[in-house]
Amino acid sequence: MTCIGTVSVPVVAAGLLGLSVWTGGLVAIFVVARTASATLDRRQRVEFFRALGRRYAFVGNTALVVALGCGALLLGSHPWTPAQVGAAAVAGALIAVTIAGMLQARAMTQRRRQALVSGTINENALRRGARLAATLRGAIGILTLALIVLAAVLAR
Repeated sequence: MTCIGTVSVPVVAAGLLGLSVWTGGLVAIFVVARTASATLDRRQRVEFFRALGRRYAFVGNTALVVALGCGALLLGSHPWTPAQVGAAAVAGALIAVTIAGMLQARAMTQRRRQALVSGTINENALRRGARLAATLRGAIGILTLALIVLAAVLAR
């Protein structure tokens, strides 16, 4: 295995690829969500996001697992510093918030589908759910950026 100092080139490459797919996916989903909300009717949006979530979950989660797994391998090869502890804490928070976001998205999809079937829409509940979704997406973005910055600090 080729190494730069004590860092494995394949591990770094896999980690960068995972990070790129994860981060690019976050940006792409933001753009797609805005576009779909502006162009699709309510029923189409519900079905579109249900299908997108099912397909993207595999790609996004795999990318995140690869990126975090490679990061863990790289962190484990050195004595731990406060920056490494911080990176591990941010990674743990990112995992927790991502899981919360996925569960919340599924719950919102079910609520919206039930509303379409029953014909009764609780707009307040949907608005609260949408605000929570936006908060979780924002937290995922901020934690991802924080982890990128910590990785850059640790790479010095």
